[in-house]
Amino acid sequence: MAERTIEQLIEELKEKEAIITDALGTRAKKQHEKGKLSARERIDQLLDQNTFVEIDALAKHRCTHFGMDKVDIPADAVVTGYGNIDGRPVFVFSQDFSIAGGSLGEIHAQKIVKMQDMAARMRVPIIGINDSGGARIQEGVDSLHGYGMIFFRNTRSSGVVPQISIILGPCAGGAVYSPAITDFIFMVNRVSNMYITGPQVIKEVMGEEVGLEELGGGMVHNKVSGNGHFIYETEKDCLAGVRRLLSFLPPSNLDQPPVRETGWDPPASDLEMRNIVPTNPRKSYNVKDVIKRILDNGDFMEVHELYAQNIVVGFGRICGQTVALIANQARVKAGCLDINASDKGARFVRFCDAFNIPLITLVDCPGYLPGKEQEHGGIIRHGAKLLFAYAEATVPKVTVTLRKAYGGSYIAMCNKDLGADIALAWPQSEIAVMGAAGAINIILRREIESAADPAKRRQELTEDYEKLFSNPYEAAKRGLIDEVITPEETRPRITSALALLKNKREQTYFKKHGNIPL
Repeated sequence: MAERTIEQLIEELKEKEAIITDALGTRAKKQHEKGKLSARERIDQLLDQNTFVEIDALAKHRCTHFGMDKVDIPADAVVTGYGNIDGRPVFVFSQDFSIAGGSLGEIHAQKIVKMQDMAARMRVPIIGINDSGGARIQEGVDSLHGYGMIFFRNTRSSGVVPQISIILGPCAGGAVYSPAITDFIFMVNRVSNMYITGPQVIKEVMGEEVGLEELGGGMVHNKVSGNGHFIYETEKDCLAGVRRLLSFLPPSNLDQPPVRETGWDPPASDLEMRNIVPTNPRKSYNVKDVIKRILDNGDFMEVHELYAQNIVVGFGRICGQTVALIANQARVKAGCLDINASDKGARFVRFCDAFNIPLITLVDCPGYLPGKEQEHGGIIRHGAKLLFAYAEATVPKVTVTLRKAYGGSYIAMCNKDLGADIALAWPQSEIAVMGAAGAINIILRREIESAADPAKRRQELTEDYEKLFSNPYEAAKRGLIDEVITPEETRPRITSALALLKNKREQTYFKKHGNIPL
């Protein structure tokens, strides 16, 4: 073999790199024709400029079945590596649908697994960009082995480092379970698809006609199933959304969330807060108007915006510090807790507790949603998830009761008994077992029925009950509310509480893990 110069060897390396990186843009053109970015363009959009370092670019499959020994799959259809977002390191993988449909084989999976292992060891977030036709059938059980390795690491890394999934194409069959285990799923309308079985299989097995978008499109998963957390109209906006989310999160469970200078100088007294929540408990309002007046610059990143809208969850900042907001939304189902709202709230609370993010809970809840559908659907079990999540959380917890706090929902929305460190209430708040009218009909029904004028007597007794119980003062007398405050005092008092709780440490019983009512 003739000796080659270093220049020749470098030229050979560059030729290989040109094929792998699609230097001529032939593969990228396939994506562009579909209105999509290429796998590498997505990484470039996601990360800080010129910070991406690729790993395992030269990895290749070793399958020889079905003529695969003659098939070249550059980078084995997935780009993996690390880089920075806002100057902070992250690991990333981006499946390349333009090569073998982005299919996952043995080496493809090993590349992703290496990123997962490195992210866990380095204690930094990992972001997966999913755009794949699924398992590489030619590789048989090796593909299934690959998925299993990924799922295992998704689970072991849960609560250790933030895991974010971005769906920018198909994600089908077993592949959907990796995103489902991760913390947040980002989707693009009319681009993203997630489903266990496709339309053709459903038609053959069930006889149902269903389109791809109707079955597993981005809007379906953000509004109906709750699998998606964020949805955008373009890939660029979606990737910018991921960057925004990470700005609120710590790199791992060993770190505190970042503190950022927001440049916001809050008013000394925000009297407009008095006009947002009606004192009439039957009137509606938008709780997001309260949330935005509490947060720096009104900047609120809502999670699950389109799903279970009777509860609102998301991230913001107070004095630059990341906080999590959980609030009942009175304008949807009167703010009642139901199955989906309980699941949504519980999972969000558990994420925030895992990553040291303080919880601010705004309460206006008349109870759990009644009805046979809810009972048969398991509202007892699902509702218990929210109780469990709050009680388990050891991060700073500040609860503000804005208006109604009735029955079990009073407890479920993080009252003192579930570990609220500071419990505040507005003057119009009603903390009671149930509403006055319902209570009177139960405990004084005979007196009402025997009265000369039952309607008048019912009204009198209802008003007496409201004076006695439908207020925050009975709870305050017992120390269950730390203080009744004016609406304009809300942000200052939360700010004070967060400063007090900054070094909070809480020890719980030793255990392997709890058994949440799933």
